[in-house]
Amino acid sequence: MTQPAASLSITLQACSKTFDDGTRVLEPLDLRIEAGETLVLLGPSGCGKTTTLRLIAGLEQPDAGGRVLFDGDDVTALGIERRNVGMVFQSYALFPNMSVAQNIGYGLKLRRTPAAERETRVREMLAMMRIEPLADRSVDQLSGGQRQRVALARALAVRPRALLLDEPLTALDARLRDALRVEISTLLRRLRITSVYVTHDQAEAMALGDRIVVMSHGRVEQVGSPREVYQRPASRFVADFIGTMNRLPGHMAGGSFHCAGGRIAWPGGPEAAREILFRPEHVRIAEAGAGADLHGTVTAAFFLGDRSRVLVDLGDAQTVVLEGAVRRPLQIGERLGLRVDAQDLPVL
Repeated sequence: MTQPAASLSITLQACSKTFDDGTRVLEPLDLRIEAGETLVLLGPSGCGKTTTLRLIAGLEQPDAGGRVLFDGDDVTALGIERRNVGMVFQSYALFPNMSVAQNIGYGLKLRRTPAAERETRVREMLAMMRIEPLADRSVDQLSGGQRQRVALARALAVRPRALLLDEPLTALDARLRDALRVEISTLLRRLRITSVYVTHDQAEAMALGDRIVVMSHGRVEQVGSPREVYQRPASRFVADFIGTMNRLPGHMAGGSFHCAGGRIAWPGGPEAAREILFRPEHVRIAEAGAGADLHGTVTAAFFLGDRSRVLVDLGDAQTVVLEGAVRRPLQIGERLGLRVDAQDLPVL
C-alpha cells in the first residue's frame, strides 16, 4: 500500500500576517508540530486558523521576520509546489472535466511520475479509500462523501511529507460527517503522517487531534491534548468555546465556594475566586440521605437516549446544566439536591 514520504516536523517562528489593507489577522505565532503528529487548529471564523494553515502550505507569506521550518530547514520563501505537502480544501477543488482516477493522478502527472508508477499509485489510493468502482466516473456524479475521499486520495498519492486539511467535512450532513471523521482518524493514525487539520467543530477536534491549538482573534489561547483543553481550560474563552460550561458567581469562605443555591466544598481553592466553573457531566443528583452542595428547581429536562440533560434553577437568576445518566423521569418544578466534586473545578 502507498505510504507517505517520511513525516517531518514543522516549526513556525514569529509568524504573523498582515493584509495589504493593514488588517492584522494573525499575531506573532511560535508553534512546533512534531513528526507524525496530528495537530488541530480550532476556533471560530476569523480567528486565524486558516491563515496559519496557508502559511504552513506556502500559500501565504508571513510578515517580515517570520519563518517556517521543515525539519529545521527554512522553507519560508518556497511555494506550495516545492514543499511536498498534500492539501485538502473545504471545496475539495476537484476537476469536473476529469474522472476520479485522473483527479487522483493529477499531482503525480505534474511531477512527471512515469505512467506505470502513476497507474500503480492511483490503484493503491482507490483501494485505500474503498472507491475502486468509481475510478472512471466523473466527479460530478459523486456524493459529498465520495468527493471527500477522492480529495484525500489525490493529496496522499504524491506521498507528501505533511497533510494539510482545511475544514474538509464542513459541507457534509451531520451523519456522514461523523462517519468520515472516524475514517480520517483511522487513516491518519495508520499512516502516521504529519497532519494539520483546521476546523471550528469541537467534536472533530477532540476526535482527530493529538494536540489542539485553540485560537481567538489571531492569537493562541491554549495548546494541549484534547483532554487538557477540555478539563483544564487556560482561559475563559477556551472554557466557553469547548463544550458547555456552568459558571456561578460567588466567593470563597471557610474552604468552600458560596454561591446561589448553596456552597461547594473546595479545599485549597483560591481565596480570591469570584466565579466557579464546572462541566454538566460533573454535576450529580444527590441521592436521598446524601449531602447536597446545591439546591434548586428543575426548569427543563430532556431525555436524549444515552443520557439526560437537565436545567436546574438555583435562584438569583443562576441556572446549572446537568448532563448524564438519570435513573428516573424528572418533573418540572421538582426540587433537587446536586453534588459537584471539587476535583472537577478548573482554576483559570
